[in-house]
Amino acid sequence: MWTNKNINNQSGRTFLITGANSGIGYETAKALYQAGAHIIMACRDFNRAEEAAKSISSAAETGSLEIVQLNLSNLRDVKDSADQIIKKHNKIDVLINNAGVMIPPASKTSNGFELQFGVNFIGHYALTGYLYPLLKQTANSRIVTVSSMAYLHGKIDFDNLKSERDYEPMREYAQSKLANILFSLELQRRIETAGDAVVSIAAQPGANKTELSRHMSDADYQAAVDRIGELMEPWQGALPSLFAAVSAEAIPGKLYGPDQDGGYRGYPAESPITPHGTDVAVAKQLWDYAEQVTGVTFP
Repeated sequence: MWTNKNINNQSGRTFLITGANSGIGYETAKALYQAGAHIIMACRDFNRAEEAAKSISSAAETGSLEIVQLNLSNLRDVKDSADQIIKKHNKIDVLINNAGVMIPPASKTSNGFELQFGVNFIGHYALTGYLYPLLKQTANSRIVTVSSMAYLHGKIDFDNLKSERDYEPMREYAQSKLANILFSLELQRRIETAGDAVVSIAAQPGANKTELSRHMSDADYQAAVDRIGELMEPWQGALPSLFAAVSAEAIPGKLYGPDQDGGYRGYPAESPITPHGTDVAVAKQLWDYAEQVTGVTFP
């Protein structure tokens, strides 16, 4: 059973975590901080990030923290934030693409994408691309992209990525989380082709009590709990991300998630990926699309 107690000393290492002010991201940042790492908390709300940083550092002085404001729903802001990070840092050991939005009212990013697809995938694709040179020059660096069990129900609808036709909240969420897995695996294939010393790994946290469900009605939330079962605390949901980020046993191009109840609860283990999550043709089409709409090319 792998827990945060298995994390070895991370002193001297730098981790960038998107959405580090709450939920899984907060617990990921906290565990790595307690292991001595320097954490870059990349968050949309600077004030909430400051509160989270104070909470993390109040327990003990071990690692170090800094905050970078990051708005994944605006590609210009993503570029500006990445430039700020590159100017200050000469390495990143691990990038954890954690931030996400789930089933909001119909809305779009500044660049016209359906919000969930735009934030969960497009924003992270661009951020990863901008930061890739730093990752490439850092020995043994990793890119961890956080997906969800919702990917099982996802399908990439290339004709509706900007809600050109219609909008269905959970369908679009599942699509964005499938995009995260397709991206993570395609990135690993491209890294291997390029011969770079970086690895890409996917993680999914299972079922957890976090603010991600804030857009759900009480009735829908209870129905989900009745269907899925008891929800885990966020510290446990963060374990797959942490395992993917630091464990010597984590394998590039794989997915890690809870090992019990079909992936909804438990402790980190390699998770099987369904065929639609390993579809190379769709992954390439998705990558080409992201490259075209963002203008970001890597590796």
